[in-house]
Amino acid sequence: MNIKFLIYQIRNYVRQFMSSAWQISIVGVCLCLLLVIYGCQATQNKDNGVIHLTLWQGINPPVNRDVFQKLVDKFNQTHPDIQVESIYAGQLDQQLPKVLTAVVGNVPPDILTYYPQITGQLVELGAIRPLEDWLDKLSIKSEIIPNLFEELQLNGHTWSVPLYTSNMGIFYRRDLFKAAGITELPKTWEELRQVANKLTIDRNGDNHPEQYGMLLPLGKGEWTVFSWFPFLFGAGGEVIKNDKPDLLNKGAIAALQFWQDLIKDGSAKLSPPERGYEEDNFTSGRVAMQITGPWTYIMKSDVDFDVFPIPGNLQQATVAGTGNMYVMKTTPEREQAALKFLEYMLSEEFQTEWSIGTGFLPVNIKSAQSQAFQELINQKSVLKVFLDQMSVTRARPIIAGYSRLSDSLGRAIEATLLGESPEKALKAAQERLDMIWGK
Repeated sequence: MNIKFLIYQIRNYVRQFMSSAWQISIVGVCLCLLLVIYGCQATQNKDNGVIHLTLWQGINPPVNRDVFQKLVDKFNQTHPDIQVESIYAGQLDQQLPKVLTAVVGNVPPDILTYYPQITGQLVELGAIRPLEDWLDKLSIKSEIIPNLFEELQLNGHTWSVPLYTSNMGIFYRRDLFKAAGITELPKTWEELRQVANKLTIDRNGDNHPEQYGMLLPLGKGEWTVFSWFPFLFGAGGEVIKNDKPDLLNKGAIAALQFWQDLIKDGSAKLSPPERGYEEDNFTSGRVAMQITGPWTYIMKSDVDFDVFPIPGNLQQATVAGTGNMYVMKTTPEREQAALKFLEYMLSEEFQTEWSIGTGFLPVNIKSAQSQAFQELINQKSVLKVFLDQMSVTRARPIIAGYSRLSDSLGRAIEATLLGESPEKALKAAQERLDMIWGK
């Protein structure tokens, strides 16, 4: 049993079901009892020389958690003095309040797996330890894919290391491309627009196509923002300048305008709100193209699909979908033990088995070049598209206020898809962010 996690859970349950007076009394009693138990456990751990670490993760689907657990078990077997307990703490989007509450309550896990965009918040809270002094001494640092470092660093420090990586591409239905007579894949925005138009079919003439060229994600959540970033980067745009939001630039306007053009053409179908990641429109043939990554269920479906790189405007670009590991501030002894697990996680052995079992790309160059992973690529050639795109993969901003930036961007993207001009939508978003950053 992980006592720190139990303390945190009890706090939540008591807050939910009891009045303030009862909360104080019950939490006080529970914490006293648990701290005694935890103290006994700590003494026991010290006496037998074993350090027990907790690792929170939100790995999905469950089969991927099984792969991860097998690798954790391997570590535990080869490190009898360090035992890591992997705890599924819920989906990452729902996990943030738990993480922040645990940090503020001084009961954090020892290791946290999360998207790198949380880095700024964790740094502001003083919840994580910098890793550059440790990482710079390891030969394995040179084996990490170079452009992943953009998501590891903030304010001159390295705060995390990558567990997995991938990026966005465009999945397409080969059968629908063939039926439309499309023999060449689009490489520019204009070509993508033409292909999407050709793939849009209104069979009964009621102005409601039975088949659309492309699916675009409707909503203001992170999936919408995530899906839009490749087009921002492909237009040479940025959303941060001098460590502050800067949305009113030509690239951002062009990227929003392109998505709106697809809607105006009638060749793009909007997803249900905040469900742009769902694949049912694609698998049923209602859309011929969808923006997503190799984690998608499409990879396991019976659909006749393939993938091509996201076309660029000024340049080809895509966005990273990375999950990182953080060492939380606890005690020097526990932190050093956690670092040993991180070193194991970065190894060629771990990354090869993890990537083959989950479909994510390895973060270790040697693993990507290994015979075992190359055999997987030969079996699933679409993975090569994502692996080749790593050279043009960019990161979403790593800043303290990323959640506020993402929320404002999401609102601007949603407004544009619903008919607002890109300039007006971005101006409103910039004004909101200026007020926040001004404070």
